[in-house]
Amino acid sequence: MAEPLLSIVIDALDEKKGQQIDVIDVRDKCSFADHIVIVTGSSNRHVKSLAMDVSMASKKQGLIPLGVEGMDSGEWVLIDLGNIIVHVMQPKIREFYQLEKLWAVDAEV
Repeated sequence: MAEPLLSIVIDALDEKKGQQIDVIDVRDKCSFADHIVIVTGSSNRHVKSLAMDVSMASKKQGLIPLGVEGMDSGEWVLIDLGNIIVHVMQPKIREFYQLEKLWAVDAEV
C-alpha cells in the first residue's frame, strides 16, 4: 500500500506547487516508516495548504493520517501516514534542519 500512497502524496504536493520534493527510502534505516517525503512551501499559508492537501488525498484513499503536527504555525508541518512521513517546511526551516543529510548518513560510519 505504501507505493500507491506515495504516488498520491507526491502528486498532491506537485499539484499545489510544492518545491524541492525529496523522497527518502528509509526501509533499511528505521522501523517506523518506509519513506520520508520532504517538501518546501513558500509561506505559512503554502505550507498549510500543502499539508492539508496531502491529508485530504490520503483520506480519499481510506487512510486517515495518524497525526498532523505544526498546522498552527505553518513553518513545519509533519504528517504521519504510517509507512510514509511527510515533512512540509518553509525554506529557512528546511535549510536549518537539513533532514536529507540526517537520513543520508551511512549506517557503517
